[in-house]
Amino acid sequence: MSSLEKKVAEVFMEIADGMETGQFGARPKIALTGMGSEHGEENSMAAARIAAEAGVDVYYIGTLEDPAVTTVKVADDEEGHAKMDELLESGEIDGAVTMHYPFPIGVSTVGRAITPAFGREMFIANTTGTSSGDRIEGMILNAIYGIITAKASGIENPTVGILNVDGARQCELALKELAENGYPITFAESSRADGGCVLRGNDVLRGTPDILVTDSLTGNVLTKMLAAFTSGGSFETTGYGYGPGIGKGYDKLVLIISRASGAPLVANALKFAGDLVKNNVFAIAKAEFAAAEKAGLAEAIAKRKPKPAAAAEEEVAAPPKEPCTSSIPGIEVMDLEDAVKALWKVGIYAESGMGCTGPLVMMSDANFERAAEVLKEAGYIG
Repeated sequence: MSSLEKKVAEVFMEIADGMETGQFGARPKIALTGMGSEHGEENSMAAARIAAEAGVDVYYIGTLEDPAVTTVKVADDEEGHAKMDELLESGEIDGAVTMHYPFPIGVSTVGRAITPAFGREMFIANTTGTSSGDRIEGMILNAIYGIITAKASGIENPTVGILNVDGARQCELALKELAENGYPITFAESSRADGGCVLRGNDVLRGTPDILVTDSLTGNVLTKMLAAFTSGGSFETTGYGYGPGIGKGYDKLVLIISRASGAPLVANALKFAGDLVKNNVFAIAKAEFAAAEKAGLAEAIAKRKPKPAAAAEEEVAAPPKEPCTSSIPGIEVMDLEDAVKALWKVGIYAESGMGCTGPLVMMSDANFERAAEVLKEAGYIG
């Protein structure tokens, strides 16, 4: 067959595939490392077949063969990962789905779950890896990584919510600063009566936001629970796995699944990878990072870096005690006592507390407005 005849044959194959799958253009080439699954290689190959039928050109790295996929034979899991890296580096494949990968610091994965209440899809930012050694910085970056992944999956204007964990309030302040400075963020609104973009467990089940921002350890647990709650945890049945590694300047498309992931989820992960390739995830990442940096990303992060400890902590005496009938939420638990002392310094008696939405600073009704001004000026609330 001549090179021209081969090219014509490839074009006709692409047209035939497009008519069958509804997706036209070159099929994304995605590798799957099949060894290491707790459910055996057969589980991985079943996923490869499903994804191939959906329009993904699957390179199966393992010992099994199937007419629907390209098998790259390896002896064990270690050799499989080496071969996967080799194929990525050479450009023979566009991306890969695997069960573990050593991402550098600054790169972490954005998961994609199906939430149980309404069957809504939700991106969880983030699920593995470490965006930053600093918790607040990591969550701010996770939000941007989530936006990149959602846009690269076809959502033009994703909504962003922040899970009510340590760091949520400072993350919220930083993201709202970026939005005010021109970086477009659409904030989700909690389904609970108190509203706001800091979300509760109910919102996780309902899939309230398109993107749920959290720390990677919490995100990892949520992804596992949402994927495997129907099986008692032994078999991840729903969702798309732990997602692609995203980071500034990072251009290797590697998506993570679990050793407990079942064939339907693994197939979804392969299709997820294919969508990211078709939508040029790295071009989207470059544009999003540029836009966030123009809006003051570095400054927003720097303002929330831990301050050096004072040589000797200033002693602040509490003003005369009075009934605390008003409260101000939205303060980080680690900042709670400092926020109370900030009010004491200006003569406002205050106490710390914990409500159902998180930490509170409590004061009298008469001092509420002045207390809110002081805490806002000090950067404890927005």
